[in-house]
Amino acid sequence: MRPPSVLFVCLGNICRSPMAEAVFLHMLAERAAAGKSVAVGEVDSAGTGNWHVGQGADPRTIAACQCAGISVSHTVRQVQRADFGAFDLIIAMDHDNASRLRAMGCPDDKLRLMRHYDPANADLSEAQLPKVPDPYHDGADVFDATLTMLRPACAGLIDAIAGMR
Repeated sequence: MRPPSVLFVCLGNICRSPMAEAVFLHMLAERAAAGKSVAVGEVDSAGTGNWHVGQGADPRTIAACQCAGISVSHTVRQVQRADFGAFDLIIAMDHDNASRLRAMGCPDDKLRLMRHYDPANADLSEAQLPKVPDPYHDGADVFDATLTMLRPACAGLIDAIAGMR
């Protein structure tokens, strides 16, 4: 059985989803360094919109991650229908992007909201799950808050993947 692949999705693919991808990969590397490797296939991020295709991550995303010792290497891309076959888990940052993905044909059994994996939300239904708010129109402090919000969700996702074996 091959390890599951993960695609993180937000609107423009310059803030939340590349940050989630970077945090997730960083946490996987930390676990591996501690002798607690978790097998994961391809990890990527994409946006439901096409405004920023070919660009890099927002400089505020990069700065927030760098302050936390997390590197970001990213080129913006838009979600394609082929992604639904290529990735085992499609992780949307909010309900709006989850709806867009469903409208594109994303199978419900692959689609989850990012905050689903935050242990603090364990007792919530999908409809009750909080979103990862889009920091694009806000200041650098909101990008730091987004990073703080993504950490427990990424750790929970890694735990969930580890439990799949």
